[in-house]
Amino acid sequence: MKKIIEKIRFVWAIPSFPVLFLINTIFGLSMSFFVPFSSLFGIDEVGMTNASFGIFMTVMAVGGVVISSYIAKRSDLKTNRRTLLLLTSFTGILGYSMFAFLRDYLALLITAFVLLGTTAAAVPQLWAYARDALKAACIASEETPFVMNVFRMFFALSWTIGPALGSWLLIMIGFKGLFLFVAAGYLLAFLTIFFFLKKLETQSEARKESIAIRNYLSKPHILANLGAALLLAAATSIHMLNVPQFVMKVLDGTEVDVGVIFSVPPIFEVPFMIALGILATKMDNGLLVKAGFFIAFTYFLLFSFVTETWQIYPLQILSAAQVSITAGIAISYFQDFIPTAQGTATTLYCNFKSSEIHSLHLDNQCGHPH
Repeated sequence: MKKIIEKIRFVWAIPSFPVLFLINTIFGLSMSFFVPFSSLFGIDEVGMTNASFGIFMTVMAVGGVVISSYIAKRSDLKTNRRTLLLLTSFTGILGYSMFAFLRDYLALLITAFVLLGTTAAAVPQLWAYARDALKAACIASEETPFVMNVFRMFFALSWTIGPALGSWLLIMIGFKGLFLFVAAGYLLAFLTIFFFLKKLETQSEARKESIAIRNYLSKPHILANLGAALLLAAATSIHMLNVPQFVMKVLDGTEVDVGVIFSVPPIFEVPFMIALGILATKMDNGLLVKAGFFIAFTYFLLFSFVTETWQIYPLQILSAAQVSITAGIAISYFQDFIPTAQGTATTLYCNFKSSEIHSLHLDNQCGHPH
């Protein structure tokens, strides 16, 4: 325990990290208000059919992939990440403010693609900024997995209360009020970045040659890892979008049940991420990533046997275990594939992995659906 406390103090002392922890928590809290209830919004509030809702989420995903990839390239070439974080936070303010009032399908579709597609780049850029901050502070590379998992922990902490609070807000003030709270979260993030986050002069060195994503995709080991991330993303997306509908319309649950179900995993993610972060400094991260994918397989398999709402709660511990790896250790593992272009590396992984981030504008919580 003493060793863990010392390590956490070490992380807290890294320049810029206390502010990064705060921003990460704000992003996580803002996303956790909406993500668990996205299908309820589309189908029950707006009146979309299952097919039109699927198209809606696909358009949002495409917007996230296309726009955040462009932003990633800009960040690795010349535009500093602080400026891009301000931009993506601002589009979050606009996008969710418009979601509070819009109920026209086409208007929501355009808003999702342009504004929330841009906002999807916020979390990947924040994670890339964190890696640059570690380099600027001359932190040993073997400590990076632990530091980044602690960083991810603050995102998870926000999810311990976010979905439950979101369900209460939804019951009390409806989707209009809920979206205004999300927009307020991005406003708080914008102000925090503007006043407290410094521009890093030592971020990945600007490269004169163009960073072509296809050059990375042509490498077998990178393509194979992205393929695995894509398959997990597909499973996660299908699962996450349907859990609220399954709980409320098949298991006869409530919005509160949905909120609690999404709040359970982060409670366990915190100790998991600390332990895994320490473990990652002592063993091959590739083995941990493989274990995370196997746990995900076990979780989805067992979920298919659920017949009562309460049965979901213990299963969420498995969800916490796999997310702790695939949204924590796996990002550091993948960032090491392209050490000279952290923004591109992080966004590549997030674009393939994160239905949590792009499909649901979790954006890329790479934060976290459960």
